[in-house]
Amino acid sequence: MIVEPRPASPADGETASPARRSELDSIRVLVVVGLVFFHAALVFDASDDFYVRNAETTGASIVVSALGVVWAMPILFLIAGFGAWHSLRRRGPAGFTAERLLRLGVPLVFGTLTIVPVPQWLRLRADPGYHESYLAFLPRFFEARFDLAEFPFVLQGEHFETGHLWFMLLLLVFALMLAAVARWFPAGRARAIGDRLAAVAAGRRGALLAAAVPVSLLSALAGLEQEYAGWSRWAYLLFFCYGFVLAADDRFRAAIRRDAPLAAAVGLALPVAGLPMFLLAGGDPFTDLTPMAAVARAMYGAAGWCLLVGILGLLDRRAAARPPATRPRGGARRRVYAYLAAGVLPLYVLHQPIVVAVAYGVVRLDAPIAVKYPLIVAASLVLTVAAYDLLVRRTRVTRFLFGMRDGR
Repeated sequence: MIVEPRPASPADGETASPARRSELDSIRVLVVVGLVFFHAALVFDASDDFYVRNAETTGASIVVSALGVVWAMPILFLIAGFGAWHSLRRRGPAGFTAERLLRLGVPLVFGTLTIVPVPQWLRLRADPGYHESYLAFLPRFFEARFDLAEFPFVLQGEHFETGHLWFMLLLLVFALMLAAVARWFPAGRARAIGDRLAAVAAGRRGALLAAAVPVSLLSALAGLEQEYAGWSRWAYLLFFCYGFVLAADDRFRAAIRRDAPLAAAVGLALPVAGLPMFLLAGGDPFTDLTPMAAVARAMYGAAGWCLLVGILGLLDRRAAARPPATRPRGGARRRVYAYLAAGVLPLYVLHQPIVVAVAYGVVRLDAPIAVKYPLIVAASLVLTVAAYDLLVRRTRVTRFLFGMRDGR
């Protein structure tokens, strides 16, 4: 977001206020590291068609994963919206567009060309009768057709996909849409609207929770998309826009701190009530418009927003309550954190193909899930950090290709 110096981010790379907000960096690191645990769990999920699957599966992983899915990716889009506000204000629409194309577009294209095909090839290699080499598979991966109905994922194919880089594609498209709106929307009118919204949020306890209504309705009516971490792609646009609006006025930050306990309580209660409905809805609860499925998705959408307010507000409260003199400024733990925070974007790009490659070997072991899962997680974390350290951060060219600012 805008602090100088500041670590790179998979969401946007800029902090949400002129003063460094370390809790936002912490959230980004937590989510990206957590994705290794999440994707490793999919190897054993009985209901998911992951690239590599273990012979023994379990239905418990989807319940556990849901606790993270409901907030993890939405909070990255929200934080990206914070940073977009500051970046757009500082650079203007043209400069913001150019910066987003470099920071997101370059690693998106490079990753799609070099990294994303690996999991699809390993999916095929899981079949004992498939013997095609990776180089022979690549031309088939890039056989794609144009399908505007899937916007912004307009390139579709039997094997072609954006893979886990869907996040970067969505964020890039949202940023370009924002730049276009900012170019033509009167700045004075935008400030007036923001001022009125901030006054309402500041003056009425719990008013911020009303922003859950659009998310809830969209989730109920448009459905959820499993391939995009359990949310509609357009729900992510709402979270991004919410972050953009919240960054514009400090009264929103104060309201988030104030309403955090209530939001967290509601955000935890809704999944407890809604998950049984989701599991019992029958058919496809992600898309069916049956009353039970729609209500379950509405509760899921509302829970997502409330958890974001609760997480951000409680972390901000904790940071504000801690005297500056007592905040750690050095030490091994702080250096490890700073190292991971600086490499969040390339770590995100690298992690999933490495998880799939590690799982491809581990599932062949004669061992229970309790052994295989931690083995996949540990090996994937080590290899992902090693790949970042040895292959990305050491040269200007590789830093550029993975979306890092020069000198990171």
